Amino acid sequence: MMLGVAAASSVTFAETTTPTNRPPRVQAAPPTELQMELQPIVTAIKDKLKEGKKTEADLAENLAAIDALIAKHKQDTNDAAAGLYFLKVQIYSGVLDDDAKAAALLNQVKKDFAGTKVAKSAEAQLEMIKEQEASKAIQRALAPGKQFPDFAEKDLADKPLSIARFKGKVVLVDFWATWCGPCRAELPNVLKVYQEQHKNGFEVVGISLDSDREKLDKFIADKGVPWPQFFDGAGWKNKLGQKYGVNSIPATYLLDREGKIIAKGLRGEALAEAVAKALAAK
Repeated sequence: MMLGVAAASSVTFAETTTPTNRPPRVQAAPPTELQMELQPIVTAIKDKLKEGKKTEADLAENLAAIDALIAKHKQDTNDAAAGLYFLKVQIYSGVLDDDAKAAALLNQVKKDFAGTKVAKSAEAQLEMIKEQEASKAIQRALAPGKQFPDFAEKDLADKPLSIARFKGKVVLVDFWATWCGPCRAELPNVLKVYQEQHKNGFEVVGISLDSDREKLDKFIADKGVPWPQFFDGAGWKNKLGQKYGVNSIPATYLLDREGKIIAKGLRGEALAEAVAKALAAK
């Protein structure tokens, strides 16, 4: 996810790709004075996130500094001033996971900047937050120990695809896309685990959030990806992505031989270890 405001530097705080993790694109450049005032705040936030300081208490000083800038520029009606609110929105929604406070800020933008393009952007952000809340509710239900809800679809070869088809196997359900950098970075590891453990009962089911079938087919062929894929060309609106509340990728679920969730979001050695342990269990 990315944290940013107007022309200020962005702050990376999670290695995932999401459809809602960027602030609205505002065209007007902020005043030089505001840029200079904002830059040290953004830098301080970056430093804290790198240190793993991600609670509201950790960022209280930085939030107060943003509030001071908002107060100072309260009479400004330009896009840069509105960007200060959007920065706080990204902190509350993306770092602190507090969508209620993020929504309150967006409603304030709608009020203070009524009739402007940033007000429209705030309305769009509010809709995104509603969608995120629905996704999070689904994700909370998909907890370790719970049965992973099945589906009945067709894969790229037009063959039946479901979790039930792999009963008795350990299965990794992988939501990904060819355009997702973190997904591409993790693929060699998944391929390695598959090559080592497939003979022992390990399977992978890919759920592609791509929209271009030709590019997907070429990528799979070039990389030698052997497992079945579900693809409907809908991108972030992918049918199964919606069903399972996916709002960032890669998103993975490791399932035991009975289709129950062992863990989610495993990468690197953690995935290899979990797969080996699940295959050893009787």
